[in-house]
Amino acid sequence: MESKPQVIIEYCTQCNWLLRSSWMAQELLFTFADDLASVTLKPATGGTFVIWVNEHVIWERKRDGGFPDAPTLKQRVRDVCFPERSLGHSDLPRHSTPEPRDG
Repeated sequence: MESKPQVIIEYCTQCNWLLRSSWMAQELLFTFADDLASVTLKPATGGTFVIWVNEHVIWERKRDGGFPDAPTLKQRVRDVCFPERSLGHSDLPRHSTPEPRDG
């Protein structure tokens, strides 16, 4: 049997990002309920804000330019863990090239 994914939200305590991190954890737990093994908050320092799914970094504040909104975070977790699943109204459109218009 395949194990469930584990999410770690590593956040800077010096920057007071606990509330933001706990809100993101709540959003993930609400959306993915019984499909995740855990969502862990991991205190850090030095402006750190990184979200891991198992050993994969899905968001890094410095690399990705700030913090994800809820739909973006959910989509990144879904894309790594449950790519076949729809997120319903939270699903962001996938990037594609627009079709040319006539006229």
